[in-house]
Amino acid sequence: MNTNTVLIVDDEPDIRELLDITLTRMGLNTLSVGSVQEALDALAEQPHIQLCLTDIRLPDGSGIDIVKHIQRSYDTVATAVLTAYGSTELAVEALKAGAFDFINKPVSVEQLRNLVKSALRLESESRIDSSQHSRLLGETPGIIKLREQIKKLARSQAPVYISGESGSGKEVVARLIHANGPRANAAFVPVNCGAIPSELVESEFFGHIKGSFTGAFEDKEGLFEAANGGTLFLDEVADLPLNMQVKLLRAIQEKAVRRVGSNREIPVDVRILSATHRDLAKEVAAEHFRSDLYYRINVIEIQVPSLRERAQDIPLLADFILQKIAKDWSVAKPTLSPDALDALRSYPFPGNVRELENIIERAATLCENDCITPRDLSLPTHTPSDHNTAANVDHLTAARGQFENYIENIEKAVMLAALEETQWKKTEAANVLGLTFRQFRYKLKKYQLDE
Repeated sequence: MNTNTVLIVDDEPDIRELLDITLTRMGLNTLSVGSVQEALDALAEQPHIQLCLTDIRLPDGSGIDIVKHIQRSYDTVATAVLTAYGSTELAVEALKAGAFDFINKPVSVEQLRNLVKSALRLESESRIDSSQHSRLLGETPGIIKLREQIKKLARSQAPVYISGESGSGKEVVARLIHANGPRANAAFVPVNCGAIPSELVESEFFGHIKGSFTGAFEDKEGLFEAANGGTLFLDEVADLPLNMQVKLLRAIQEKAVRRVGSNREIPVDVRILSATHRDLAKEVAAEHFRSDLYYRINVIEIQVPSLRERAQDIPLLADFILQKIAKDWSVAKPTLSPDALDALRSYPFPGNVRELENIIERAATLCENDCITPRDLSLPTHTPSDHNTAANVDHLTAARGQFENYIENIEKAVMLAALEETQWKKTEAANVLGLTFRQFRYKLKKYQLDE
């Protein structure tokens, strides 16, 4: 018989009975109590408790006190809280205290089963290893701290907001949180929020039914359904239109979606991870991002350091990239000359680790005798403010009599450079150039770069 025990803490006998019946049918043992003190006593006396389901409001205290106690004293026990319908602030407080997840009353049996199944897979040890976090290689304090945060956050279901500059590795962090948690065997669905045309955002997220709008020739599941049981990663979440932010908030809070054109709600069990290179708090202050959604997705924030902040890791990262090149290209592993390594250490890397990868891959292609020199790196040595009079004269000579063509060629070249720097991630390339995605998409079509 299964020796795993679920501790149920609620002062309402009917709720305790419902939970007990549901969990017993799942083949689990249960132990029910009605107060904080009884819960603490049970935890001390019962060695097989692996999950605690607790109400927030109890006669002698708060369920959050139980969550904090378990976090301090029982690191193998997962906790989830039961909250009154619409008590979002209390749910968020519980998640910040260390709760695995929450479920609203009245309790949905299907959601309860999904929560319990996810929570009881928390026993597995962390699976982070060097093969998984190529962009998290390093021994600087910031990266060591980041890896420890990932281990802890992987055990929770709390929404996580990942902040950091473009190219610093935000999606890598999201994938590691997913891969080291109880949802590892389910889908990880990344979506670039800025890359979806505004008129299709709702359909992409929630799906649609046949005939709901022009072009809806068949039923289609949305991203939430595709990620059901797993993780939905909202990259560049700040680019979501305001009207979609309202609908996203509702889907997260209700744990259900409604396809476009349908009246039926579909329950979904999805963990939300989000990221953007922008300062999301400033976006809220400027009223470009809803504060209620901000507080819902930013339950826990994790900061990915820029490459400038961990320049000591550059040799290790460069060596890893060179090893990968040798394996992927079936060639001898190139080496970096001491001067080339010094040049990399002193370069500011505005594109972070992604830029480092691009620079080394290009240099490995150009170098002779498998040795990369500073010349092969082709690092920028000036900024746009360095243009001098001679350069302006050259521009005039080249543009004489063909100004429009000359400007268009420059614009196309700059767009290509931005796309290459961002590995053809169009939203990031638009941000690099200070363009809206709509403006950038127009220029892509104009120069036939969207094929």
